[in-house]
Amino acid sequence: MLALFGVLIIIASVILGLIVLIQNPKGGGLSGSLSGVGNQLMGVKQTTDVLEKGTWVFAAVVGILCLVSPAFITKDAAGGGKNTEILNNTSTSAPKTTPAKSTAPAVQLPGTDTIKK
Repeated sequence: MLALFGVLIIIASVILGLIVLIQNPKGGGLSGSLSGVGNQLMGVKQTTDVLEKGTWVFAAVVGILCLVSPAFITKDAAGGGKNTEILNNTSTSAPKTTPAKSTAPAVQLPGTDTIKK
């Protein structure tokens, strides 16, 4: 399901990018690049309105898909599968056995009984 959302987001993003690139920043846009064909079909004002509405629609589609897609992430995909099994099986408490007592005699190092001033 996440792959489907990913593909839809990519397609909507590419279309949004193309719509933005078609628009002219000074207001001419698609009507100026089609040599008057856009003027005859829709008129200059209609062309810019369609592109602006398309920009908002595809921006909303990308935003909604990005917000909804995490709802379809399963626990296995989010946790990493085998890594969570290993973490769940390991113990975080202290070991139950005490360390063995040392039977070696204590050694007094030479020169430690005198204090130098």
